[in-house]
Amino acid sequence: MDRALKAARTSGSLNLSNRSLREVPNEVYQNFDGASEGGNWWEIVDLQKLILAHNNIEVLKEDLRNLPLLTVLNVSHNRLTQLPAAIGGIDCSNNQLVEIPSSIGQCVELAELKASNNSIAGLPENLACCTKLVKVNLEGNKLTELSDPVISSWSKLTELNASKNLLNGIPESIGRLSRVIRLDLHQNKISSIPTSIKGCSSLVEFYIGINLLSSLPAEIGELSQLSILDLQSNQLTEYPVEACKLHLSVLDLSNNSLSGLPAEIGLMTTLRKLVLIGNPMRTIRSTLVSGPTTALLKYLRSRLPSAQEAEVSTPTKDNIVAMAARLSLTSKEISLGGMDLTSVPLEVCSSNEITKVDLSRNSIEELPVALSACSSLEVLLLSKNKIKDWPGEVLKLLPNLTCLRLDNNPLRQIPMNGFEAVPGLLILDLSGCVASLPGSSAFASLPHLQELYLRRVQLHEVPSDILKLQKLQILDLSQNSLCSIPEGFQNLSSLTELDLSDNNITSLPPELGLLEPSLQVLRLDGNPLRSIRRAILDRGTKGILKYLKDKL
Repeated sequence: MDRALKAARTSGSLNLSNRSLREVPNEVYQNFDGASEGGNWWEIVDLQKLILAHNNIEVLKEDLRNLPLLTVLNVSHNRLTQLPAAIGGIDCSNNQLVEIPSSIGQCVELAELKASNNSIAGLPENLACCTKLVKVNLEGNKLTELSDPVISSWSKLTELNASKNLLNGIPESIGRLSRVIRLDLHQNKISSIPTSIKGCSSLVEFYIGINLLSSLPAEIGELSQLSILDLQSNQLTEYPVEACKLHLSVLDLSNNSLSGLPAEIGLMTTLRKLVLIGNPMRTIRSTLVSGPTTALLKYLRSRLPSAQEAEVSTPTKDNIVAMAARLSLTSKEISLGGMDLTSVPLEVCSSNEITKVDLSRNSIEELPVALSACSSLEVLLLSKNKIKDWPGEVLKLLPNLTCLRLDNNPLRQIPMNGFEAVPGLLILDLSGCVASLPGSSAFASLPHLQELYLRRVQLHEVPSDILKLQKLQILDLSQNSLCSIPEGFQNLSSLTELDLSDNNITSLPPELGLLEPSLQVLRLDGNPLRSIRRAILDRGTKGILKYLKDKL
């Protein structure tokens, strides 16, 4: 505890989660007044981030007002029944709150409010003063309404989750949320959607399943950005023709009262998932209802007049890219695999919040420098493309990259210092990139590597610097031309899986047995092993390791 408090005095950030605390230490409320012993007063900074999650705290004192610069306060998973008037921006989810204090209206800079899984029955009206809110999560409470004044004031809101409450309606002011991207109102008691919903012009995901809807407004068809529409478990008797204009990728109509569908749904060629189970369908065969979406759409199109059927067109590559970009606004991932792309679309490079990009199975030859705009990117999948040169200049501009898959590219030899561009990698796959591996000691630049895949790279010997990767857990050297395994594998104390299958290995060093019990999987099939009897090999990993260890 003392060490954490001392470090917070100079960092401004204090994490006291998972410490079984029943109350907040007084030193925290005092904002570290006075320098610690041996410290300097000019090094002390005000507390800005305080994490108290997963404790047993029942009360927060009004003394929180002594922390004027506090911008992040996480008190989720405690036993709080009320919040102090001095509260600032906060994550108070998973407590026992019955209300949000009216003083929250004083937090005019508040951008995110998390109050899920409490017992909150109403929102204070002066929450309308928090006009800079971008994300609000009120899931799992006892709210019966969202008031018009509060909703209309949140004009900057991009995400609203009020699912699993007791809401009996949606306020007319919902149409004021022109920036909202994700709206989750599922599992309430909502019986209608107001026509003003058309004002949510940026809406990409709309979840309103498990409610009491009996009809949809025609205006829902004007939500041009909508990609996911969840209407499951309502009381719908029809799907409006006007909503067939939507460019949806997912439409869930399961467990309603639909007896048929408008044939115009067949024109929604962007649909990849249409769920209809649990409806009393009379006009569509059950095999179509439970079968693939493409077959159902084709059937519905066949019921259209020939002129309308002729209007159908396969989604263009640009349309698919645009839809993937819309979905990425909330998922933070963009998937464009197998689209025969020859270059990276600009839409991929347009957000600094994207964490995962999948461009595998295309014909991309190089990465644009513009990709560096994805500063939060953690996972980059480039398998099965036509990349010839190591994209080091771009990779070094992605500081958060932890997973890189470049397998099955015609990659030329990686420069000796190539891996220095990605020092934080945890996963690297260069399988099938024949002659791509750099010279000795290159892997030393990847000290955090946990998974390394080098299948089919024509290895004749194991690179010695791989044996120094102390955090390596999975190593795949299968389908190469290895004839022997060097001593030193016993140093890989974190290794849980080692694939040496389909090589030319005739013997194994006894030291490999020292990897027991951490090594759980050892694959050796497809090797002309002569020094180990078949009976030993048939015992599996544990038996082989024990045999080798006994030979020491």
